[in-house]
This record gives sequence, structure tokens and C-alpha cells, in this order.
Amino acid sequence: MTAADPVNLTHMKILVADKFEKSGIEGLKALGVEVIHEPNLEGESLAKTITETAADVLVVRSTKVTAPMIEGGRLSLIIRAGAGYNTIDVDAASRVGVYVSNCPGKNSQAVAELACGLMIACDRHIPDNVIELRKGKWNKKGFSKAKGLYGRTLGIIGMGRIGQELIKRAKAFGMHVVVHSRWITPDIAAEIGVSQATNISDLAKQSDFVSVHVSLTPDTKGMLDRSFFEAMQPGSTFINTSRAEVIDQRALEKALEEKDMMAGLDVFEGEPSGGEGEYVGSLKDNSRVYCTHHIGASTDQSQEAVAAETVRIVREYKHTGSVPNVVNVKRAEIATHLIVVRHADKVGVLAHVFDVLKNEGVNVQEMENIVLGGAKAAIAQISTDKEPTPSALANIKKNSDIFDVSAISLGS
Repeated sequence: MTAADPVNLTHMKILVADKFEKSGIEGLKALGVEVIHEPNLEGESLAKTITETAADVLVVRSTKVTAPMIEGGRLSLIIRAGAGYNTIDVDAASRVGVYVSNCPGKNSQAVAELACGLMIACDRHIPDNVIELRKGKWNKKGFSKAKGLYGRTLGIIGMGRIGQELIKRAKAFGMHVVVHSRWITPDIAAEIGVSQATNISDLAKQSDFVSVHVSLTPDTKGMLDRSFFEAMQPGSTFINTSRAEVIDQRALEKALEEKDMMAGLDVFEGEPSGGEGEYVGSLKDNSRVYCTHHIGASTDQSQEAVAAETVRIVREYKHTGSVPNVVNVKRAEIATHLIVVRHADKVGVLAHVFDVLKNEGVNVQEMENIVLGGAKAAIAQISTDKEPTPSALANIKKNSDIFDVSAISLGS
């Protein structure tokens, strides 16, 4: 897939098939497009509406978008108004030339806040406190037992935006943080002020709490299996606000009983797909698990941010034909190396890096720049199509605002 010519469709139709903020609907209409808002569509009714409206763009949250829906209409872009996009058949969209885009990072603070809430709830047994009092039962003696968060160790698996937001909050609680991520290096860990685990089992052994923040991919599906939970400390707490499929839930349930553990889960097997429904799964009566209703991103702040990002994506697509945050244009599939640049957060620093790479004939595939707390320093991760020469790295370091630069082989 390649970017199309500028769209500039006078009568572009946007089908919003989920609950969506008023500000987002108004923002889309202000672009001069036709907006069809049907928040209760799913299954056959959604497929029928996609075809009948001849919509150009489909906006969804948690609604499942299948191959027949995509193939039966004239869609050119599907926007997931959120971060994950596992409910969309991305392969089917790619086969028929339909872009799929998302809104990464806009719910990071909300999810990090819920992860903190689940940690505290598990430590202080807050839900059980409330339930007992509502029954008219006072049990200060039974509930006056908690270890607290201060001075304890939080292990974070995944160092995307949510993981980084959680680090800030954990440090505010006075916690030690150990992380595991495929891209983090010892220098970066030191810069952020966290410890680095060599693997997820190592992280489990060190942690009083473990919180998972990875996207669902073939590599992460089922990654937290029996061996991982066997490595967790007795009496520790496991938090998952990412995707249910990244863990072996049977292994988790076994560990909860055998190791006197607690768990806080916003995602789990068998959760209803709609806004309301009935849950009859094995966690319903498990006193060692506190489950929330897949609400990690559900704050007014995050949803307004997602709505604004959705409007930005449509605006950019309408006027340029380019799709921000596109997930099925795999520019980095030929990337061979990751260049990690630690630098001052100043104008012109990255321009210097790119100029050096250009002069060396090194093509940039993808880039993410992580600004650290205080907005004084940042870490750029740049995927390239070949290894930069020692001379190129030396030239990059000549800039006085660059602290260090390294190149990591993605094949190693």
C-alpha cells in the first residue's frame, strides 16, 4: 500500500459506528464532510450500513470490523478511536487497499491511573471493604492488614507511552521500578531512573507488583505463561490493563491460589463485547481478583483527546491523502538497525541527526522521540535500513546537545 493522491472529496462520508464525543462529531462536520453517527451498529447491521451509506471512512471504538464488512463497502480508511486495533481485520483491509489507523498514546494517562488504582485496591482490599460495609458489617480488624506501596518494587512489562506514564506515578508513590522492554538499554534505564530486567521471569522474581502494558501481537500473545507466574513472588500482585490474550489465564488463576497472590484485571477471558451483558466466567467469584469492566481508557480527558486525534486524522487524509498513525503500511519491515539517541530536548537536534544519516545514505524507516520528565531531555529511537558507519555516529555526537548515540542490530 502507498499513500493515495490528495483526496479532497467534497462529499466524503464518515460513518461513526460507536459512541463518540460531541466535540469529535462537531469537529468532523467542521471539516465539510458528511457525518453519519450510528453508535449501536454491529455485526450484520454494521455491514449493511457500510454498504448502504457508501461511507468512505469508518470510525469505531470496540466494535468488531470483519472482512465481509470491509470487502462489501467502498471504505478507504478505518479509524480505531483508541490505541489497540485487534478488533479490526487488518489483513482484509490491506488486501483491498483500505488504510487502518489508530490513536496511540491518547489514553495513556487514563490507563496508567487505572493501573495505580488496581494496585492500591489489591493492597488495601478496597472493593471488599465497600461490599462488607454495604452489607452493614464492620470489620476494621480484618481489613487493617496491608503492606503498602512505598518502598516496594513495581515491575513493568512494556515501555510504551502507558508504561512511561506509570513510571511517573509509581515514583510518586515512592516505589522502585524495574522494567523489561525490547528496546530499552542500560543507558536509557539509567536516564529514566529505573532498573532493567534481563527477561520477564527475572522481572517477576524481583517484583512485588507486576503491571503489563504491551500491545497484542503474535510475539506477545500468551507471553505470560505458567513459567512466568511460577516466577512471581508469593504474596505479589499482578495487574493487566493491556490485552487478555497476552496471559495464560488458567496459569494466573492457579498461581493466585498456590502463591497467595492478588490480581487486578481490566481485561480477561470471556468479557462481554458490548457495553452491557452478562459475565459468567471463572473470575466472577474469585476473591483474589478485582476485575473492572474494560474501562482503562474511559475517562472524559482521554476520550476527548481521542476524538481530537480522530478529527486530525480525517483532516490530514482529506487534504493530503496521507494517513497519520497508519498501522498497515509496514515501512519498517526492512529496518535492520535501531539508532538510539539521548539528547537535550531542543530545536534542531533531530534535524542534525537526520542530516548526518542522509549524507551517509542511511534511510529512516520509523522514528519515536520520547521526552523525559521535565522536558529537558529526550530519547529518540530511529529505525534504519542499514547500519550507520562509525563515522556517522561520531558526526552525530559532534552536536553539543547530544549526550550519546548507539546503534543496535534488530536481527540480534
